[in-house]
Amino acid sequence: MELGPGEEFDRIRAIARALGNRAADLGDDCAVLPSRPEALCVSTDTMVEDVHFRLDWLSLEEVGGRAVAAALSDLAAEGAVPAGVLANVVVPAGADRSAVPALMRGAGDSAAAAGTRVVGGNLARGDRGWTIAVTVLGWAARPVTRAGAAAGDRLWVTGTLGGSRAALQAWQRGDPPAPEARDAFAHPVPRLAAGRWLAEHGARAMLDVSDGLAGDAAHLAAASGVKLEIELDLVPVHPATIEEASRLGVAVQEFAAAGGEDYELLAAMPDAFGAAESREFERATGLALTRVGRVARGSGVRLTLAGHTRSLAGFDHFR
Repeated sequence: MELGPGEEFDRIRAIARALGNRAADLGDDCAVLPSRPEALCVSTDTMVEDVHFRLDWLSLEEVGGRAVAAALSDLAAEGAVPAGVLANVVVPAGADRSAVPALMRGAGDSAAAAGTRVVGGNLARGDRGWTIAVTVLGWAARPVTRAGAAAGDRLWVTGTLGGSRAALQAWQRGDPPAPEARDAFAHPVPRLAAGRWLAEHGARAMLDVSDGLAGDAAHLAAASGVKLEIELDLVPVHPATIEEASRLGVAVQEFAAAGGEDYELLAAMPDAFGAAESREFERATGLALTRVGRVARGSGVRLTLAGHTRSLAGFDHFR
């Protein structure tokens, strides 16, 4: 679609060139998606410079890719198939003209890796650094919310936890993070295939671990009206967490459970789902699935390590 004249539309043309076939038609005010019988799932996520990232840590391409991956992770937790991505970008005054296309190349790469495209967005100028707000759309035959867990279910976590926190800890100390920790922070992978597999195999409730297992578990417990009992001894930890936890003098499992932005999935599965099913999951997705606890009657979350109760908090923007 042809665009009219003006500086803003010149920038949109530059974005379209940067995205190439990773974008749908960007010339209209609305993205139009074909109707389908499945449920439409919509989520939005925002990343703010000096809150969620710093440009001395990440390139603009990595910032764009990370923002899209974080938003797509919410679709993964519903068991949804992505249908499109919209990116709203606040550009700091004085930014080089090449900066937005660079950021959007990263966004397009992340969308393409998930099997979808950028279908629209918005540009605005600001005075206080970069802000990227990403909206994602997807379809789910059987959406899995946070509200379906029941007493007797078992709790399972995909992948490993704590890698992003290990990178953040190193940066804040003034050291370069270990390469595998930096990769966990800079290039998160939304667990879309894993979420669909778990939904198809009976997941009762599910969410992504974006604010830390300790914090996000409380959201699932509240939504489902149940109590979650998590054994920290069982938590699968990212290898990079070991050194960082040791520096702080805390148990590695506690370090991993309190970290955010892992974008793994926490799922409540029926009691009958066990080791054989977890091996089937790993064969299908190439990803580990670890049982970390159970669902009980009551409310809240009980975390234990070596049989002793532990108190941990996840990330909170306003604390």
